[in-house]
Amino acid sequence: MVGSFDVAAVPFNPDGWGPPDAAVASSNTTNLPDNVPFAPFSRSDKLGRIADWTRNFNNQTRSKNPSDAVFDFTNDDSFPASAEDDASFRLVDGKPPPRPKFGPKWRFQQQRQLPQRKDEEVEAKKREAEKERARRDRLYHMNRSNPNGPRREAAVFKSSVDIQPEWNMRDQIPFSTFSKLSFTVSEPEDLQFCGGLEYYDRAYDRVTPKSDRRLERFKNRNFFKVTTTDDPVIRKLANEDKATVFATDSILSTLMCAPRSVYSWDIVVQRVGNKLFFDKRDGSQLDLLSVHETSQEPLPEAKEDINSAHSLSVEAAYINQNFSQQVLVRGGNKVNFDEPNPFASEGEEVASVAYRYRRWKLDNEIYLVARCEVQSVLDVNNQRSYLTLNALNEFDPKYSGVDWRQKLETQRGAVLATELKNNANKLAKWTAQALLASADFMKLGYVSRIHPRDHFNHVVLSVVGYKPKDFAAQINLNPNNMWGIVKSIVDLCMKLEEGKYVLVKDPSKPQVRIYQVPADAFENDYVEEPLPEEEQAQPPAEGADGEEAATISNDVTDKQIDNKA
Repeated sequence: MVGSFDVAAVPFNPDGWGPPDAAVASSNTTNLPDNVPFAPFSRSDKLGRIADWTRNFNNQTRSKNPSDAVFDFTNDDSFPASAEDDASFRLVDGKPPPRPKFGPKWRFQQQRQLPQRKDEEVEAKKREAEKERARRDRLYHMNRSNPNGPRREAAVFKSSVDIQPEWNMRDQIPFSTFSKLSFTVSEPEDLQFCGGLEYYDRAYDRVTPKSDRRLERFKNRNFFKVTTTDDPVIRKLANEDKATVFATDSILSTLMCAPRSVYSWDIVVQRVGNKLFFDKRDGSQLDLLSVHETSQEPLPEAKEDINSAHSLSVEAAYINQNFSQQVLVRGGNKVNFDEPNPFASEGEEVASVAYRYRRWKLDNEIYLVARCEVQSVLDVNNQRSYLTLNALNEFDPKYSGVDWRQKLETQRGAVLATELKNNANKLAKWTAQALLASADFMKLGYVSRIHPRDHFNHVVLSVVGYKPKDFAAQINLNPNNMWGIVKSIVDLCMKLEEGKYVLVKDPSKPQVRIYQVPADAFENDYVEEPLPEEEQAQPPAEGADGEEAATISNDVTDKQIDNKA
């Protein structure tokens, strides 16, 4: 049976709203029902209406408690003054801030920061910063040596020579051992000077991107890349027992700068009696110039692509040879030495080059003779100064991120820093060759394509000169460490028995290996031969005149000198 519900007496107030004063004083609170919920409130709350259950409560900034929602009048149009006051009202709370919760990330969130201005400029900066961070992270994970991303050279590069099954590996040298080597050599002795030099044209020092010069072609001048044992002067010096070890500046610079190399290379070592000859193979990569070897941006792998590593190497060799002849004074005085060019035939037009045969003392029993090259001469303070001429080439600014035409005049240091990052090995080898030849200056030219897709027409944007010793210190190239590497390899090879060996840089690891090869290896009838002329990368035709473009094989000439010693 349902119990009865008694309603308490409600006093009537004829004078106004609410209970009369007499009723409040005389009311008995025991008549009120027990456990009636009372809405929570604070002294700071402003009271308008008591409650309103007829409104929709969509204010997301208020409390989520439904019991509080009926007492919320901040969005009520009937209380405009209260809404404005509530919007500007701030409670001054003297209570201490809440203690940091668990975890170290709360430790640095105590200091309040001013709110940032959320406009289009701030949002655009945030988006650009996020893109740059994502790009750096992508490059980092792509090029770092970790399980998820192998080293770039391991995935792309191949060995410069095919390792044959019958070859016997004799030793393996990691590059980490080269960094600690040091050896001091005395000043070298000049044994012979051959060839002739033309004077450098100082007008090229004033060339700027706004007054660039078109790179010319010198098809009638012959360039010689003769290996050590084919050099008649070195043969004569070897017969006279002038030294124990023989090499060229190109081969020595490759050994000296080996720790900076990424691409694979190889050097043939021949031990004949008590003498040691360092040679290069016919068609070797040492005749070409690497481009973007130490860059973090990978080049296209397709060999026929004009921006592939092979095509850029051919293009760089072509540019360097033409540049070294263009910056000379045409028809001017020429410095001829006592001995003519040992590789030129009578009446043959040859490039401006002088060969300096020099001898270094490695120890009491071992002397080293090397053929060094200089390309030009200049009179400075009434004294003859020798120069080496080399050219850096820009093929596409999107790979390096620096546009030479815009940055060379105002930010030349940034351009050079980018080249030192992308071509560290090539610049170090040029510097080492200038130091071996005791050149007084090394001229670096900045040569760029007329158009990024035209790899045959170029312009000279600028020419900068450096002293080799100062430039070596700038790129952190230590001569004592260079000679320490050469001395260690010479000592290692002198312990081998007589025969033929090949020194190969591993394409995937920073190390070199020494293989013992058959005596007829790399000869004309051997498997390793240069590519046929029709398979070599050739620049496109010049234009409508129908004249065929000169291939790099016309510029890089390997003269075989037989029995001329």
